[in-house]
Amino acid sequence: MTEGPAPASSVVRVAGPLVQFGYVPGIAMHDLVLLGEARLPAEVVAIKEDLATAQAYAYTGGLAPGHPARPQGRPLTVRLGPGLLGGVFDGLLRPLSAAGDRLLAAPAARTADAGRTWPFTPRAAEGRRVAPGDVLGDVPGGPGRGLRILVPAGCSGTVADLAPAGRYGEEDVLAVVGGTPVRLAEPCGVRAPRPVRERLAATTALITGQRVIDLLFPVARGSTVAVPGGFGTGKTMLLQQIAKWCDADVIVYVGCGERGNEMAEVIAELSRLEDPRTGGRLADRTVILANTSDMPMMAREAGVHTAATVAEYFRDMGLDVVVIADSTSRWAEALREFAARMGELPAEEGYPAGLASRLAAFYERAAAVRTLGGTTGSVTLLGAVSPPGGDFTEPVTAHTERFVRCLWALDRDLAYARHYPAVSWADSFSRDTATLARGPAGEADPDWAERRKRVARLLAEADRLADLVELVGITALPPAERMSVLAGRLVREGLLQQSALSPADAYCSPARTAALADAVLAVAESCARTADTAARAGAVEEVDFTPLLRVREEAGPRDTAGIGAARDTVLARLEEVP
Repeated sequence: MTEGPAPASSVVRVAGPLVQFGYVPGIAMHDLVLLGEARLPAEVVAIKEDLATAQAYAYTGGLAPGHPARPQGRPLTVRLGPGLLGGVFDGLLRPLSAAGDRLLAAPAARTADAGRTWPFTPRAAEGRRVAPGDVLGDVPGGPGRGLRILVPAGCSGTVADLAPAGRYGEEDVLAVVGGTPVRLAEPCGVRAPRPVRERLAATTALITGQRVIDLLFPVARGSTVAVPGGFGTGKTMLLQQIAKWCDADVIVYVGCGERGNEMAEVIAELSRLEDPRTGGRLADRTVILANTSDMPMMAREAGVHTAATVAEYFRDMGLDVVVIADSTSRWAEALREFAARMGELPAEEGYPAGLASRLAAFYERAAAVRTLGGTTGSVTLLGAVSPPGGDFTEPVTAHTERFVRCLWALDRDLAYARHYPAVSWADSFSRDTATLARGPAGEADPDWAERRKRVARLLAEADRLADLVELVGITALPPAERMSVLAGRLVREGLLQQSALSPADAYCSPARTAALADAVLAVAESCARTADTAARAGAVEEVDFTPLLRVREEAGPRDTAGIGAARDTVLARLEEVP
């Protein structure tokens, strides 16, 4: 990073978001440049001979050759502070609450909330020597134990001029550490990950409240997930449900080129929902970055890095953060368009040759870590992928699958059959399963791994027989295979299906998921024992399984007693089979 702004230059060429200006000494790659009299933010992406090329993060209409280009001598940065929680911002962390129908051009860095203050309680003592990550004070009201004001990375020394308890604005100096002022809000570059002491093994499960995920394809805190699915398969709905119900401390939801009405729905829904942890608004522990399809293309490209930086800011306080990116396909399309304007040699389907590296750089920012201050925190990345035509072999989906730990593939046939969530048990996977089975989740529920295997076995057997049933009919199969088909239906309809609109079923606790799975498995085993002849198999198939299939919507989100009663009712009916 250069020291101070370089001399001003002038614009030479404008091609959409690509702007070329005359090179002046002191300009470096990834430096921030303000273009024109409107000071449009841009970032240097190429330097060649006497020209520098920048990608603009705002609409460049009206910008013309001869207009000034002012290098700032620093990379693209955002301001991180307590004002983030509950806010709605664009990809450069500019607030959208008062932006009107369209976001107007503004400087890249988020301006301080004029007149807004937050309570600060000092935790350090003047004269004490501190290191990066040490706590200087607290700002109450955030998730968990509240937000912490930390000594920034690269800053250490003796604490001086520590502010007393009171209310302060983002630009107020709270302490001076080794001669460096520490404010309530700190600037931070978005491209480079924030430093940590060490990366840890991800052994603690992230509870999403969605049964098919928590049971079959669990994800660890600090892991990565891809959610590919064609149009209409429920990607946005599933990610919204996870944002509402997962047990993370902070949610960072970034909309990358999605439709504006979907983002409006997310914002409105989070504002209405009550946080089950605190009783307040769920939005109060959520940061929303909205870059809809009608916003500047390159701000969408920067938005995912901004989201990761915001998540790392809260992670460094010892919090567990989930970043939801919907969708990374629109982000990749922005890279493709800009690469075409730069004249780069296109690779598969026109995407730049460095697409895989860009995806890897994003997903590697997920981690469970020991912070500079010695606490533990995590960032979990969930990225939706929108393959054209539902083709999972297209480049974005194929490359993403290489870098993530979990894949929740959404199946069009399941979605069109109104099976929600439409997570395909045949195409999805979780590489965190073995680690989680040995971690706290396995210790709390020793039967979880075996239960998961039994459910997966029933689904695989039912899928194997599905084509045969369509060919010869169910009655042509032996009794054991007829019961396998029945067991698969019970698992799908009684366990894996979940209603996002039902107050009782939108969220499912781990104990309730285990109870439902055990109930379905017990009934499936009883069916297999009872159907020892073709006649008895037919009688079993005619048993009314409604109590078992409906209990998921009738029992409360944490109710297990009602599930046991429904299981016993169905088992009693099976005993009466002649």
